[in-house]
Amino acid sequence: MSTSYDSARAPLPVGHYPHAKRVGNLLFLSGVGPRKKDSKEIPGVTLNEKGEILSYDIEAQCHSVFQNVRAILEDSGSSWERLVDVTVYLTNMKDDFKTYNRLWAEYFKEDPPCRTTLEINCLPTPIGIELKCIATIGDGE
Repeated sequence: MSTSYDSARAPLPVGHYPHAKRVGNLLFLSGVGPRKKDSKEIPGVTLNEKGEILSYDIEAQCHSVFQNVRAILEDSGSSWERLVDVTVYLTNMKDDFKTYNRLWAEYFKEDPPCRTTLEINCLPTPIGIELKCIATIGDGE
């Protein structure tokens, strides 16, 4: 048995899937990027007329993706502190990992969740980062 959740504060998914799904005391988030709610705007990204990335600011994208994850967690009945595992997808590990790693340490000062970071060649929208998260929800820790 599972329950699906959609956040009123996060951007709409880019496909046919919920923001999150609860199974038992675990909450699984679909991939979350840095897009702004009700907009195609991606913080820190400048696109050309063809929709290709001219420049981007990974720090702005990190702050935005963390905000989106937090909104989905809270709107699903969980919280940032209940994250247990995060898979991070970066499109440019060489240039972006150091900034991402620094911000991660700021957002998770104590008891951070497990994390795996992968470089991939692209994401479905012109973004540089996406997170896939698992958190606890309900009575279970």
